[in-house]
Amino acid sequence: MQRTNFGDMACSIARTLDVIGEPWSPLVLRDIWVGMNRFDQIQADLGISRKVLTERLAHLVERGVLEKQAYDNRPRYEYVLTAKGLELVDVLMAMVGWGDKWLAGEAGPPVLYRHRACGEIAHVDPRCSHCGEPMHAEDVEVLAGPGSAG
Repeated sequence: MQRTNFGDMACSIARTLDVIGEPWSPLVLRDIWVGMNRFDQIQADLGISRKVLTERLAHLVERGVLEKQAYDNRPRYEYVLTAKGLELVDVLMAMVGWGDKWLAGEAGPPVLYRHRACGEIAHVDPRCSHCGEPMHAEDVEVLAGPGSAG
């Protein structure tokens, strides 16, 4: 059975899912973001098969989210987030906020995030890039854009 190519859809959500929609990809990005940059570290942390991890890393490198950097002459590589990948982590942080609110249960969030600029524990809060006000689903009207399919 052939998989739908979400990257060809005129929808930014679908195109993003084409990059990170496979369930292991966001977890691989999370591990790299927190400093687990080598294959064996990621594999051990996630318990993912070597084959699947190899495929995920290759896909994320191909899509420009990660970059491979040699760290010895065998060759062995570590993975680092590109600028594109760092912005994708912003999406993951929004997912963290939702998961912390709705799924953490009585134990509370498994991880806290300290904002380096102010030193306080914080969460992602989407704001309008024009006026700076909070921007949530009920505050948005969706309009056709220049890249619309029709």
